[in-house]
Amino acid sequence: MSPPARLPVLPQQTQQLESLLSELDADSLRWVSGFVAGLAAERARQSGSSPEIATAAVAAPAVVAATASVTILYASQTGNSRRVAEKLGSALQAAGLERTVVSAGDYPLKQLAAEQFLFVVASTHGDGEPPDDARALLDALSSRRAPKLEKLAVAVLGLGDSSYPQFCATARILDERLVALGARRLLERVECDVDFEGKAAQWIQQAVATTTAALGTTTAPTATASASVASSPAMRVATREAPIAIEVAVNQRITARDAEKDVRHVELIVPPGQFPYQAGDALGVWVDNPAALVAAALAASGLDANESVSLDGSTRPLGEWLSSHRELTRVARGLIERLAALSADEGLAALLKPDAAATLRAKFKTWQVPDLLRRYPVQWTGERLVRALHPLSPRLYSIASAPEEVGEEVHVTVAVVDEVHEGQRHSGAVSGQLQVLEPGAQLRAFIEPNPRFRLPADAKTDVIMIGPGTGVAPFRGFVQARQAQGASGRNWLFFGGRHLDRDFLYQTEWLAALKKGALARLDVAFSRDTAEKVYVQQRLREQGAELYQWLEAGAHIYVCGDAERMAPDVHAALIEIVATQGGRSPQDAEAYVAALVSARRYLRDVY
Repeated sequence: MSPPARLPVLPQQTQQLESLLSELDADSLRWVSGFVAGLAAERARQSGSSPEIATAAVAAPAVVAATASVTILYASQTGNSRRVAEKLGSALQAAGLERTVVSAGDYPLKQLAAEQFLFVVASTHGDGEPPDDARALLDALSSRRAPKLEKLAVAVLGLGDSSYPQFCATARILDERLVALGARRLLERVECDVDFEGKAAQWIQQAVATTTAALGTTTAPTATASASVASSPAMRVATREAPIAIEVAVNQRITARDAEKDVRHVELIVPPGQFPYQAGDALGVWVDNPAALVAAALAASGLDANESVSLDGSTRPLGEWLSSHRELTRVARGLIERLAALSADEGLAALLKPDAAATLRAKFKTWQVPDLLRRYPVQWTGERLVRALHPLSPRLYSIASAPEEVGEEVHVTVAVVDEVHEGQRHSGAVSGQLQVLEPGAQLRAFIEPNPRFRLPADAKTDVIMIGPGTGVAPFRGFVQARQAQGASGRNWLFFGGRHLDRDFLYQTEWLAALKKGALARLDVAFSRDTAEKVYVQQRLREQGAELYQWLEAGAHIYVCGDAERMAPDVHAALIEIVATQGGRSPQDAEAYVAALVSARRYLRDVY
């Protein structure tokens, strides 16, 4: 294979290219050609030369009409996939491309057969569970009526948590099914762990370069709305990347002193105009790791806090990495893999096998980083340790207020993590510090929008809310918002806790709401007050006849809280109620509930 004489490539460069490309298959070669074409076009723009001349020298894919648009689908449970999709959308727009960013739950499935370029960002939660907004898409793609997609170029990015055995299962299923229907991969599927930002950013770069090359666009970059907002610091909105300090006004324990958990009601004063939110959104909080936890990690690893560590273009003391940039209260699978390799411990290696996934998941709930460093002593360097830890992430808390009621404030409900495991006291990175924060203290925070957990637009619609424990937080905001809006629809709340007299969160408020009609019904379950444990799903079944009547009349149902046990149990109870009260088969009852999800009448905020 010899290049045409007109190519401006030296013979030795040609040999290097042939060596690099010789092992690539056809799909990989197509990807490389598009990637290089995008780079060539970008460098031509930077140098002021003609992009057409620059790109003519590479074997780029057939150029599609520049008017072709790009669709970006996201399937998100907590908002991460949505944020990545929006960043890709902004990058494509800046490159001069038409693009549409849409939730999988809002996407008209009949449009799929007409798509030419499709990017999918899909998360997986729990043990392989897809986000609720992806279920209809998955069902449609797996059905016999799924369209042929020979004209479609697709790229899939998966977000997940490798501590679960079905890591990035949703993205894998979508990617493989789209290809099976005839789509060609524009990029190979990328699977990201909880520290997804770096890989996602690289994927976005590749997506933009490949798409611009395939479309042959030469449009100049355009300014985005977010850039104009950011240019005015006085009015900028707090974001995950640029949080803003807010002040603690109230920090009150709302469980009894002898309750198993210390649950806090925290009211925060926010700067006017910089924290716009709606009931159902979340507050993100950034804090450094506690100094005692950093000291414990340094002591267990035998490393010096002042050791200089360079990683990904940043150089800072190890103590600063551990304090402000790496997770210490949450254990990453990568740390266990590194410890297993360095220690050659057979028991630790066994935990990484697929058949030990449930055991490993349980360990993740009780281990913190210093625990592992103490238990499996190995020779560390600062860089090796920093690489083995996940980047520090903000903690998200469902907002327990509505701006219509509280004005320039945000309220949250926080369960304090304060436990002892194997003789070591464990505190939550944020909740442990909230336990002692006094009014006047400040936190770095931002609003995490949750557009898939909203009240119905029609104020006449009835609402059923299921929120055990701190899962009741958003429903406090829902009731406030409905009152402020003068909604005529009825509100029904199911709440669960351990003891009536110890952890009935917001009891006084709920009883007052019930008295004045802001709540039409209140059903509670306290699992430790009777010999037989009673949970909210039992209360749902007991009230099944009336609950089904509400659903038949158009009610929306909301669930917030634990994703591993409560949410699946509630889901199963709903299917059982529909089957029993509606005289349906189990399969038809499942279809009924699935239709509620598709219609955005059954919404979950589970974690």
